[in-house]
Amino acid sequence: MSDPTVLFDEAKVAARVEAMAREIAATNPRDPIAIPIMTGAFVFAADLLRALHRAGVAPEVDFLQVASYGAGTTSSGQMELMREIRARIEGRDALLIDDILESGRTLAFAKKLLIERGARRVMIAALLEKPHRKEIEVHADFVGFSCPDRFVVGYGMDHAGFFRQLPFVGVIEGC
Repeated sequence: MSDPTVLFDEAKVAARVEAMAREIAATNPRDPIAIPIMTGAFVFAADLLRALHRAGVAPEVDFLQVASYGAGTTSSGQMELMREIRARIEGRDALLIDDILESGRTLAFAKKLLIERGARRVMIAALLEKPHRKEIEVHADFVGFSCPDRFVVGYGMDHAGFFRQLPFVGVIEGC
């Protein structure tokens, strides 16, 4: 497999994450809880959480793991809850953090789950959004970048478990 071509470089990603944190802080979240959707969001979430700290927001952090891709490059459309949230959600402002808003299925599933658990408000932060790929209408409150219809890797996103460690978002030709 060839090396990915850089789509959004490390400096551009870092600057946008800092800006997103300031945008989130401006909403004055009440009793905030940040919920990264694992596994793809872990790098973005770590950087965003540190940026939120610098912006004066100190959320509790818990994790949700939802799978729909397996080893493929397209979603199966079936949501599988792999790791449950353990924190109290009721009455709190929740920030779902995900690597990419593509079909909308994962984030719609996660948002519905948090609303059913009594979240006061559910906001979504997605590093990337592919607006032309949405199958389910779900709105990201904070978006890092609009993304072309290419298979992206790096900055936590993978292809069959590889490339998550890259400090940039890249594309793999032929996927």
